Amino acid sequence: MTFSPSRLVLFVLLASLLAWVAFDRVTDQRNDARRERDSAQWEAKGLREAARISGEMLAERDAIDLRNTTELIHVRTENQNLRRAVDDGTKRLRIRATCPASVPADPGAGRLADAGTAELTADARPDYFTLRDQLALSRQMILGLQQHALRVCRR
Repeated sequence: MTFSPSRLVLFVLLASLLAWVAFDRVTDQRNDARRERDSAQWEAKGLREAARISGEMLAERDAIDLRNTTELIHVRTENQNLRRAVDDGTKRLRIRATCPASVPADPGAGRLADAGTAELTADARPDYFTLRDQLALSRQMILGLQQHALRVCRR
């Protein structure tokens, strides 16, 4: 069985056309795969950078929290030590007080003798120490929020 030259040329042209279409299709698939790969690499790089920044922010937040918690524990410990010292009598709570200018100059029997320095009563002392604890807590919370806003939120 022999082929005529025109059929042979037609067969070669058809085979060449099919080979060229197949090659073009493979090239397009390769280019699409490269674009997808490049896009995925760019996205992965962005996600790694976001994770790094997020990690730094969390580390900074934790450092701020640790520092402020340590300071709060220190202040509360000092307050507890002061409370114990006042309770057992080794220290006293004194109040800076002055007499009003409207006190009469008449040294009548209605005046009390100078009893010394002003001091908190025993039932007011727990309130004083509670206020000191609350003040220390509020101060550390405010400082922590300010540091968080300055160091973490501004990024």
